[in-house]
Amino acid sequence: MKKAMKWLAAGCLSLLASSVMAAVKSEVVQYEHDGTKLTGYLYYDDAQTGKRPGVMVVHEWWGLNDYAKKRAEMLAELGYVAFAADMYGDGKVTDKPEQAKEWMTETTSDVDAWRATANAGLEQLKKSDKVDPTKLAAIGYCFGGGTILQMAYSGTKLNGVVSFHGSLPSAPDGTEINTKILAFHGNADSMVPPATVSKFMEQVEKTGADTQFVSYTGARHAFTNPDAAKYGIENLKYDEKADKRSWAQMQAFFTEIFK
Repeated sequence: MKKAMKWLAAGCLSLLASSVMAAVKSEVVQYEHDGTKLTGYLYYDDAQTGKRPGVMVVHEWWGLNDYAKKRAEMLAELGYVAFAADMYGDGKVTDKPEQAKEWMTETTSDVDAWRATANAGLEQLKKSDKVDPTKLAAIGYCFGGGTILQMAYSGTKLNGVVSFHGSLPSAPDGTEINTKILAFHGNADSMVPPATVSKFMEQVEKTGADTQFVSYTGARHAFTNPDAAKYGIENLKYDEKADKRSWAQMQAFFTEIFK
């Protein structure tokens, strides 16, 4: 009996050690683009060896806050190297809609600069010696969803992009898209009305791009963010079912594009 208890104790200690060894690690990454100092966060499972797919995460219009970092950490738990990119720089994070809108408008007013800032973040991900540079994706939320679509429109080499309740900017006429697109949308989202959705679909269909568009009935903007309601905007509301379903479909999408 004593011997059996010793084996059990040893086994528990071994499992505990394995769980500790498999912890997700994070690194602060300082970089610069066009004179602006940016700070991103790299996440990976240090128990894994060898190169693996890399996924860039682009934040909502609030700036690079804890929500975007959490999503990057969740991706690392799935076995990817994830980089939460910074689109504003200088530590710009807010919970005030007026300020967020100002920063977003400033960033998106010059489309070429917008795309270039996003690509600067992708370059930081590619620099990691843990990343397979032939297997790259980008995901984004709200403003970030629009950002990763702009990356696809600009010809950035990515296996795929995933937009969660994104702003759905339409592709310019004549755009060639070689990146697979997966977009999740809440059909009760008043910030991205039916006319915007229709224009997005019309333009992306012209390109012949491999596109999947998923709409959730009754879901509003920011439906993946459990803290959506704290911002005091009626159109922002968490939807657990849409959140879990979209995350699961993203994983299936990654399995497909990284095989």
